[in-house]
Amino acid sequence: MSADFLVEIGTEELPPKVLRQLCNSFSEGITSRLTAEQLQFGEVTTYGAPRRMAVLIKNLETQTPDQDVVNWGPPAKVAFDSDGNPTRAAEAFAKKNSVELAALSGLIENDGQQDKLCVRHTAVGNPTESLLGDIINQSLAALPIPKPMRWGKSRQEFVRPVQWVVVLFNNKTITTNILGINSSNISRGHRFHSQGDILIESPDSYKDTLHKAFVIVDFDERRELIRKGVMAAAKSAGGTAVIEDDLLEEVSALNEWPVPLMGRFDEHFLEVPAEALISSMAQHQKYFHVVDSENNLKPLFITVANIASLDPQQVISGNERVIRPRLADAAFFYKTDLKSSLQVRRESLKKVVFQSKLGTVYDKTERVSGLAKTLSEYTGASALHAGRAGELCKSDLVSEMVGEFDDLQGVMGRYYATNDGEDPAVAKALMEQYLPRFAGDTIPATDTGAALALADRLDTLVGIFSIGQQPSGSRDPFALRRASLGILRIIIERKIDIDLKLAITAAAQQLKLRKPSDEICLQVLTYVLERFKAWYKDENIAIEVFLSVAALELTNPLDIDYRVKAVDQFSRLPEAVALAAANKRVFNILAKQAAETIPSAVDKSLLVDEAEQQLAANITQLNIEITPLLKQRDYAGVLKKLALLRASVDQFFDDVMVMVDDPAIRANRLALLHSLRNLFLNVADISQLVVTK
Repeated sequence: MSADFLVEIGTEELPPKVLRQLCNSFSEGITSRLTAEQLQFGEVTTYGAPRRMAVLIKNLETQTPDQDVVNWGPPAKVAFDSDGNPTRAAEAFAKKNSVELAALSGLIENDGQQDKLCVRHTAVGNPTESLLGDIINQSLAALPIPKPMRWGKSRQEFVRPVQWVVVLFNNKTITTNILGINSSNISRGHRFHSQGDILIESPDSYKDTLHKAFVIVDFDERRELIRKGVMAAAKSAGGTAVIEDDLLEEVSALNEWPVPLMGRFDEHFLEVPAEALISSMAQHQKYFHVVDSENNLKPLFITVANIASLDPQQVISGNERVIRPRLADAAFFYKTDLKSSLQVRRESLKKVVFQSKLGTVYDKTERVSGLAKTLSEYTGASALHAGRAGELCKSDLVSEMVGEFDDLQGVMGRYYATNDGEDPAVAKALMEQYLPRFAGDTIPATDTGAALALADRLDTLVGIFSIGQQPSGSRDPFALRRASLGILRIIIERKIDIDLKLAITAAAQQLKLRKPSDEICLQVLTYVLERFKAWYKDENIAIEVFLSVAALELTNPLDIDYRVKAVDQFSRLPEAVALAAANKRVFNILAKQAAETIPSAVDKSLLVDEAEQQLAANITQLNIEITPLLKQRDYAGVLKKLALLRASVDQFFDDVMVMVDDPAIRANRLALLHSLRNLFLNVADISQLVVTK
């Protein structure tokens, strides 16, 4: 038999930025524990709103399955004496299993080695209802809550004070103690639109019952309602709402009954950079902004009220009053900042510590400036512009605006550099230095921006490694993993042909390391290139493909990427498996004969069999054909040609014995295999494509 199960945890307002995570973790905790009890169930629905987390599970079995229990006892020769009478060991076994002593002689079985006492019985399953309290409490205790709180005189801890708990199973109220609250079938509706207790008659009626009480419990439904409402409000005003996913998610977690409303602010605020106004509206008030057809900010905002007011204009007016001083602050910060140039502000960086062992932020700008000049040769930027951008890259950190809105670092730098009369390339680079900020973000669009972004990240990486604070486990306070992926993305997507080892060495020279720089540089290089594993995994490229290229120990990320993409294509060819296996065989043969002296070239006069003659001829011809392709880095073209070797390689191993007694012929055949392996090593070690189990 099966029945529907519902649990709702009612609380004070839950943290909006982690509401979905908490709800999903709660649901996963319950389902994993039900599975551990060998209970079958159907569809699982997770609900979440500002004051509640809920899980609805359809068709949950009402009892755990029966278990066949086998209890082995002492060997028969130990259980009975020479006269066949039960010993103390037999008596203890009988008492433990509630068996009469007289019945023991009929409970002897062979366990495959010897005769033993054995009792078999069926343990009846437990009612699911009796397990639910512990399962819920254990799931709540396992939630990822960094700072649980207590309330009142209770010793219970949770992310927010718990006010009510609903537990229903098989349309029956389950009374159990959850975080100090006795569960019932009574929930609560909207704080203002709903009055009194809300009776939940069955799990199936939960969603509709709360909807009537002005609570939309389905997170995604609420999110979509807000998105459509915000878009419609903006359209009615002749604009388009800009809806950032993070803000939409947070607003969805703040409202039980969302109602989008349009407000306005004074047009004179548009003299302030749009990014500052947008940041103020989003961070402080959770407003969505509106743009026109040319993507210019309009003096409008959209707020989402958690109430359907009879007089919505009053709500709008209240929000307009609140946003006015916020925007006035932004305008004041901007006007104040314009009075000092970035060059003047740079002096203040001498008092700001970047890292105690690495000096001040001013020191960092000195290093970044020098490194950006070096890297400009590879990105195509002007060394003058790259150096200047490096000098000013952190000056906006001590501005009033960035002090209030830290997400505007770089953005305000561009505005202030433009105001100071700096070259446009320098101004743009100040903003682009932080790109990409996250996975999927854009990369610097300019040569100067790319040089600055690389220099900034490389300086941080080498510096932090040099003081022994590289990431360990999940700890990465300087976001070096993200910085490493950013370096790779910039180099590859902008096709910057640079040896990363040289770039890291240049960064180390700027730092004037006390430790041996070669050791530090190798650590940083290895760390950055290791990020390729996750990179290619996300692109659904097998790890063996990357390892085949990594085996060559290359240090140019762009070249590595070309090779990996080529090997990935090659691995899909019908010839790939056979050639990879042949390369593995060649590698093993050469490894076993490492002590032998192998000639540097094949002696054609010692090629006896037709198969080895044909293979040698093919290798010679292909060496000629792939040379221009290698210069062009057309590795896919190279491997496509090398795939033609399959027939002659197969024939060679079918017809030719490599390890013959004649030392000259044996050495010559080893030289032939060596030339075959080197042919593929021009691109990758494809023997790595063979997965051994």
